[in-house]
Amino acid sequence: MASPEDLKYTKDHEWVRVTGDKARVGITDFAQKQLGDVVYVELPKTGDRFEASEPFGSVESVKAVTEVYMPLTGSVTTLNDGLNDEPELVNTEPYGEGWMIEVTLSDKGQLEGLLTAAEYEDYIRAEASE
Repeated sequence: MASPEDLKYTKDHEWVRVTGDKARVGITDFAQKQLGDVVYVELPKTGDRFEASEPFGSVESVKAVTEVYMPLTGSVTTLNDGLNDEPELVNTEPYGEGWMIEVTLSDKGQLEGLLTAAEYEDYIRAEASE
């Protein structure tokens, strides 16, 4: 699956979809493939505030448990409660129903530090060849 052009990406394999001063966050298709079948997603509480690069939750798969990092500084406004009953949505729809949290952004200028889809694809290729 190609990385959608309308999203921004981190080197930790999170994606961000910005609408106004809000951003939805999830893990990329590449990340979910590396993890394998997701069996549990731990999310923060609504109202929790995180700085960019801070872990905000974790994803447990049949292979491992990995932390998920906040791509941008902000406060959590919405959780994807659907992941409680269907954590596998992270695998089947990583850029759709598999989103994890929505945040109100503190500094939209931080978007400049994130990768475009093309830059992210280049990053994955470079990482794979190491």
